[in-house]
Amino acid sequence: MPDELDFDEFYTAGFRRIVSQIYAMTGNLAEAEDSVQEAFARAWQRWDDVRRYGDPEAWIRTVAYRLSVSAWRKAANRRAAHHRAAAAPELPGLSPDHLTLVSALRQISAEQRRAIVLYHLVGLTIAEIAKETGSPEGTVKSHLNRGRKALAPLVSEFAEVGVGGPRRTQTELAGEW
Repeated sequence: MPDELDFDEFYTAGFRRIVSQIYAMTGNLAEAEDSVQEAFARAWQRWDDVRRYGDPEAWIRTVAYRLSVSAWRKAANRRAAHHRAAAAPELPGLSPDHLTLVSALRQISAEQRRAIVLYHLVGLTIAEIAKETGSPEGTVKSHLNRGRKALAPLVSEFAEVGVGGPRRTQTELAGEW
C-alpha cells in the first residue's frame, strides 16, 4: 500500500471486512469486534511503520486473531458456559447462511478454522496463509484438507436441519461473503 495511505481511509475500508473474517475464525461476534478494534488502535499507535508493511490488513488480522486467542485462554470457563446447547442468537445484518457457516466452523479446530477462513473467505494463497500464521505451507495444506473434511458433513445440503435452517454447501455459503 502506498506510503500516503490515510489511516482513516484504511480503517473505514477494512474494519467490517476484518471483523467478518475474525468472526468466522472465532465464532464470537463481540470478541471479533473488540479484537479488531484493539488491533486498529495498536496500528494507529505505530501507523508510520504499519502502513509501510507489504500488507497492513494482514497485520491487523493477525493481531486481532492473536488478541482473540489470548482472550479465549483467559476466559475458558466463561466461554464454556456461553457455548452450551443454547440456540444461536439472532444477530442483525447476518444472514442465516452466515450464521450456519460460523456455527459449523465452531465445530472444527481453531487451526483448521483459521486456514479455511483465510483461504476460502479472505482469498489468501497457501503461501500467504503460511506467512500470516507463521506455519509451514505443508501444515496449512493439512489444516485445509482436514478442515474441509470436517466441515463437509456440517454444511452439506443433506445434513440435518438445525438452528438457522437447512445446511448449505460450502460453495453456496462462501458466495454469501
